[in-house]
Amino acid sequence: MSQTPQSRTAGDPETVPGPRTVVVAGAGPTGLLLAGDLAAAGVDVVVVEKRPEGISNLSRAFGVHARTLELLDARDLADDLIATGQTISELRLFGAIPFDIGALPSRFPFLLVTPQYEVEKLLLGRALKNGAVIRYGTEVVGLEQDGEGVTVSVRGTEGDTDRRTTLRAGYLVGADGTRSAVREALGLPFPGKVVIRSVALADVRFAEQPTLVVRVHGTGDAFGFIAPFGDGYWRVGGWTRAQRDEPDDSPVEFEELRAIIEQAFGSDFGMHDPRWISRFHSDERQVPEYRVGRVLLAGDSAHQHSPAGGQGMNTGLQDAANLGWKLAAVLDGWAPDALLDTYHSERHPVGKAVLRSSGLNLRLAMAHNPLEKAVRTVRKLVVSHVRPVMRQAVGEITGVGYAYPAARGAHRLVGKRAPDLELDLGRLYEVLRKGRFVLVLPSDGRPDGLTGLDTADRRGRLIVARRTGNQDRAGTDAVLVRPDGYYAWAGAAEGPAIEAGITPWVG
Repeated sequence: MSQTPQSRTAGDPETVPGPRTVVVAGAGPTGLLLAGDLAAAGVDVVVVEKRPEGISNLSRAFGVHARTLELLDARDLADDLIATGQTISELRLFGAIPFDIGALPSRFPFLLVTPQYEVEKLLLGRALKNGAVIRYGTEVVGLEQDGEGVTVSVRGTEGDTDRRTTLRAGYLVGADGTRSAVREALGLPFPGKVVIRSVALADVRFAEQPTLVVRVHGTGDAFGFIAPFGDGYWRVGGWTRAQRDEPDDSPVEFEELRAIIEQAFGSDFGMHDPRWISRFHSDERQVPEYRVGRVLLAGDSAHQHSPAGGQGMNTGLQDAANLGWKLAAVLDGWAPDALLDTYHSERHPVGKAVLRSSGLNLRLAMAHNPLEKAVRTVRKLVVSHVRPVMRQAVGEITGVGYAYPAARGAHRLVGKRAPDLELDLGRLYEVLRKGRFVLVLPSDGRPDGLTGLDTADRRGRLIVARRTGNQDRAGTDAVLVRPDGYYAWAGAAEGPAIEAGITPWVG
């Protein structure tokens, strides 16, 4: 995947002439995954990115959780990404709570520690291979909606001259980060607050090698975290009350970070040879609406989380996986526009839950007064000794525990994540690589009364498979799995019931 990015300046003729086009603002992980999905579905996609051409070599986000790896597996990218980093089966928070993810019911029972740019490289290669166009050095400066589409005003540079043009599209997706120009053009608020300032961050080598565990630890006056990349470098970050008001652009001395890590962990592990060092602050914010007409927001444009738990990039990638197939279905004309409303109703609650859980972990790491420390102690005891609480906490951190709302009276599986079932066509997440719904039938044959499945597969929208190995909680029922790996329907494996269950989804 070493293709050269396709890049056009804003002075070029308009490249997106019709309503069956999507403009994606932002070529970070969220925007690139979405662009690749849409292009794979035959949708014309143009990605506009403010940065100059190329991928940043800063690692920024560094953790890829199990649910995200499952979604990357459904795009044939997971194994390549795993080869770039270090797998970790345990997270240790506050020095005492071990979050054992080695027993996750997933093909990926671990956290993958790898630089964000490795994620972007794979997603960029896939997007380009599928036909997406990337326009670097181009930013959104305005938008106008009407009943048929969106007119997107963009600004780019041609030599020393700023050039403006407009792009016409059926939909616009803002995946352009915490300072989203798309969100600002919509006039949407981004309510929330700064939760921590002046966090020092670096990738370093250690003379004393800790065990390969991702650790977050705090003393009240300082907290720090360390995570191994597997190439000899470790991501380290930390904060101290003595430096809490430093601006982001204030230089970070290596000795400052070393002292913070020593204060938080009782050792600096012999830190040396930083390959980069920086400072950042963390907000907790969420936009009230993920959809405004023909404009949608995803990733950091829609929500911003504390770094505790490493869920920011993961949540954005999962936003994109939820949105991509829905946009393609609407643009193809076989799903109503109202399907896009479910993007907000499904993903907004998840974003809110991530805000809550990551915020709690950060506040416990920063616990300072006796009441906060008492809460942390109770949290340690409960999570360590009450298995359902531990399962819930691990499910939240890894993403495998989140489910989407289901209609009253629906089967207990509807809205839940589908495990990687063994089918006659291969693993479920291998079958999902075609971007279609998958109807999974029991292993004992095809029920009577089904029409058109063998010949038409519902106009290419459906794949029919049978269980051959591990069973899910559906037992002998049939299940319909959405392209993003969640159950759309489940019920009796009888022809009339299946017809009634799948028709609202695939026609």
